[in-house]
This record gives sequence, structure tokens and C-alpha cells, in this order.
Amino acid sequence: MTEVSTAQAATAIRKARGALSRYRFMAILTGVMLLLLTAWCVVKYVFGDWWGLDVDAVVDATWIVAPVHGWVYVVYLATVLHAWSTMRWGWGRLATMVLAGVVPVMSFVVERRVHADGQDKLDALAQRYAVAGA
Repeated sequence: MTEVSTAQAATAIRKARGALSRYRFMAILTGVMLLLLTAWCVVKYVFGDWWGLDVDAVVDATWIVAPVHGWVYVVYLATVLHAWSTMRWGWGRLATMVLAGVVPVMSFVVERRVHADGQDKLDALAQRYAVAGA
């Protein structure tokens, strides 16, 4: 086992905190976009089809929100993979994080848990290697 210097530990912790922050931002953005898409679809199918209301503007908005959410989700997946590999979590955590981007509201719940777990892990590492301010 090789020894890790305080400088190396500080660099690794800083990079991991960056990966966690990027994941957090993308999880929230993905969740918001998914909620918008879900709301648009509910309005389109519930109010438009069932109640016979004219929802042409909503249908047009759906064609904009859906591809945007799709591309945001692709970027989200990249941040998930980066955070997951940096933090060295298990396969179950990866599956949960990936699914959180396609189930409404789940991204907010998973993001809070992942961020808290990640912060705890990084705080413990900072204390173990006596890294100040990391």
C-alpha cells in the first residue's frame, strides 16, 4: 500500500467535491426538466384529450421540453458516471442515480441522499488525512 501525502489527498478531495457539485446541479436541472415535461404531458392528455380543451400551445411546448430534457439527461448521465467513479460507490448506487433522471421527483430525493453521503465520506477523508479546508 502506498502512502498518500496531504497534498495528494487534498487534491483528490477537491476533485471529488467538484464532481459531487456538478452532479448536484445536473440532478436538480434534470428533475426540473422532467417535472416540466410531466406537467406538459398531463395538461396535454388530461385536459386536451379527456376534457376536449384546446391545448395547442402546450403540445408545442412539449416538442421543445422533451428534446431539451433528453439532452440534459445525457449530460446528467455523464456527471453521474463521473461522480460515481470518483466516489467509488457500488453498482446499486449507480443504478439508482441513473433511474433518478427518468422518474419524476426521484432525482431530488436521490440527489439529497447522494450529496449527503458524499459529503460525509469526503469529510471523513479530510479528517483522516488532516486536510484543512477541503
